[in-house]
Amino acid sequence: MRLLLSIFLLLSLHIQAQPVKVAVAGISHGHSGWILGRANKGDIELAGIYEPDTALIRQTVRRYKLPEKLFYTNLNTMLDAVKPEAVLAFGSVYSHLEVVEACAPRGIHVMVEKPMATTLAQALRMDSLATKHNIRLLTNYETSWYPSVAKTFQLVQDSAFAGTIRKVVIHDGHQGPKEIGCSPEFLAWLTDPVLNGGGALIDFGCYGANIMTTLMKGQKPLAVTAVTRQYKPSVYPKVDDDATIIVDYADAQCIIQASWNWPFNRKDMEVYGDKGYIFAPDAKTLTTRNSTKNEAQTRKVTAADIKVFEDPFVYLAAVVRGKETIPPYGVYSQENNLMVVRILEAARESARSGKTVEIK
Repeated sequence: MRLLLSIFLLLSLHIQAQPVKVAVAGISHGHSGWILGRANKGDIELAGIYEPDTALIRQTVRRYKLPEKLFYTNLNTMLDAVKPEAVLAFGSVYSHLEVVEACAPRGIHVMVEKPMATTLAQALRMDSLATKHNIRLLTNYETSWYPSVAKTFQLVQDSAFAGTIRKVVIHDGHQGPKEIGCSPEFLAWLTDPVLNGGGALIDFGCYGANIMTTLMKGQKPLAVTAVTRQYKPSVYPKVDDDATIIVDYADAQCIIQASWNWPFNRKDMEVYGDKGYIFAPDAKTLTTRNSTKNEAQTRKVTAADIKVFEDPFVYLAAVVRGKETIPPYGVYSQENNLMVVRILEAARESARSGKTVEIK
């Protein structure tokens, strides 16, 4: 019995030490370079890449100097050939469901780029498949890696500092995907109302919904009110390029300003409680003040100050290996990102109808 236990422990340790075998499903997303160009750190093994666009495959082989044998033009063929432990979805938001439908029955974990899905029906299907087949389904946001965001969560958890949240204002966006030089392959679906689900409302509104859901510990909003604009219809004729979303809770409110019209890139937030405030103007800066302080204090925050994974693939590997458990309503979690899609769908309907939409 002791011998069997020893063998089991040695086998477990061996598995823990092995790099996580991952595959990529789709590479048309501009963020796919995060994994394609990632230096080999010994924690991730890139085993296969699915992409139906052969011209994009040739371009990617040249750009990242990757072996052609890594690439497949059929998703199921790739999954059966390389048998990855996890798949990273870097295609359109609409394609996320297809990836989960292929991976979940095979027991393959999935990380999709934000947001989780284009519609609530898609998100519910993905959530159901992940739960049924006991896989981890993560949604990746750049702000999930920010030390300033992690520190804000910690300060809010300590109610003595900011008190009860009353208002949160979140700004996300940039000058516009065409203006900043996104590739034609990326623009083709990012500016499509079906493949992306919308424009700036979806692309950047999801960040605020994701962070607010964590701040509110998964509390369901009462209602959502949204207004969208097309300031550049000649550039983005099919989708909105600016959105203001008001998410109302029983005792708090979140104002999300998502835009492809900012004069520069921004991802920042302001959290106001009944005892103080927390401003996070960038990834590593916080300005705080509470009722016991006469002056606001600004400081730098780094990953060394607070536990945060600044590399999403390191986090994914830790989750797959069982070293990390995704907390309920954590920024990567299924629960959180299902709520994000609920909020976005309500916002889209509110903008269409001109009415406040209740979250049922």
